[in-house]
Amino acid sequence: MQALSVPITERSEIAAYNRGMAKRRKERDRPAQGRRLMELRKAAGLSQYELAEMIGEPQPNIAYWELSDKPPRSDVLHKLADVLGVGIPDLLSVNGRTVAVSKSARPAGKVRKVFEDVSRLPRRQQEHIVRVVSALVMQYEQSRQ
Repeated sequence: MQALSVPITERSEIAAYNRGMAKRRKERDRPAQGRRLMELRKAAGLSQYELAEMIGEPQPNIAYWELSDKPPRSDVLHKLADVLGVGIPDLLSVNGRTVAVSKSARPAGKVRKVFEDVSRLPRRQQEHIVRVVSALVMQYEQSRQ
């Protein structure tokens, strides 16, 4: 088996190519719009994959929106706001400044306290709780029909 060798002239071209490769963004380099979406997603306890599944979009779209200063498409904004439990103005940043999350969009009283406690549990336990609560809500909705 022969070893592949690269002529010296091509090595410098390869080095220049590698030097120009994009590096992962640091948190401070992330645009305000993308940082806002990421913060809201994490506050909701969702991964990019889970959020993408809930709004019917591919995961790379979520990653793009979190790394970009471009907001999601208008047809997606309503779905994102609903899933993340915020209003559309809260989802978007205005003039590079983020808008505070509205407290009225969150559950009140005991329910909010319980969900805040649940958000500190490991993800696997959160998933079990979500399944149980989802089943109870579905059962309640079916009984009302």
